[in-house]
Amino acid sequence: MTFSLVARCAETGMFGMAISSSSPAVAARCAFARAGVGAVASQNVTDPTLGPLALDLMEQGLSAPDAIAEVQRKGRFIEYRQVLAVDKTGQTAIHSGPNSLGIWTQAQGLNVASGGNLLANDGVCQAIVDGFEGAPGHLGDRLVAAMRAGLAAGGEAGPVHSAGLLLVDKVSWPVAELRCDWTEECPIEAIATAWDIYKPQLSAYIQRALDPREAPSYGVPGDE
Repeated sequence: MTFSLVARCAETGMFGMAISSSSPAVAARCAFARAGVGAVASQNVTDPTLGPLALDLMEQGLSAPDAIAEVQRKGRFIEYRQVLAVDKTGQTAIHSGPNSLGIWTQAQGLNVASGGNLLANDGVCQAIVDGFEGAPGHLGDRLVAAMRAGLAAGGEAGPVHSAGLLLVDKVSWPVAELRCDWTEECPIEAIATAWDIYKPQLSAYIQRALDPREAPSYGVPGDE
């Protein structure tokens, strides 16, 4: 009931992930990233503790494959879990337990990994990876393109209702964390619209946090 990707920008070192599901608020449970460390998706019968665990292991120096191997060793009911990771060198790794739901599959490349379950077909995750690798521009643009490619390839077996996009880069907080927690329309397009609005302001919001004296004004009341 979910498809996602984790990714790294080879030029900037920024990490990101995007995810969509028929379940509500999927990004609240499944999306994890840490600047300078990596990005992780923990999905299928979700255990949200596995995302921080994998990031902690990579922050301690483990590669994505070694971190996922340790998650497989330490995780409870790991046969039900699907966990994707990308590390600071662009290595990727995926665990898909045998009890993953419905049609489930996974695909990997340098700097990108995709996994999904309860899918319409077994080509969805490769379409996501191909969509990411073929897209130009900002990491956020590429994540959106990848999710659109997965949806066009069939997506979930049923309609999706929630989605999220998460980006981290150089600071300790997410530089973008966009969510659509429920809609009867397309949540991926809702996230794409939010990204189009947020992208031009992303650097300004970082600047406001680091030094508001140098931050631009957007002309709202009281903002001079």
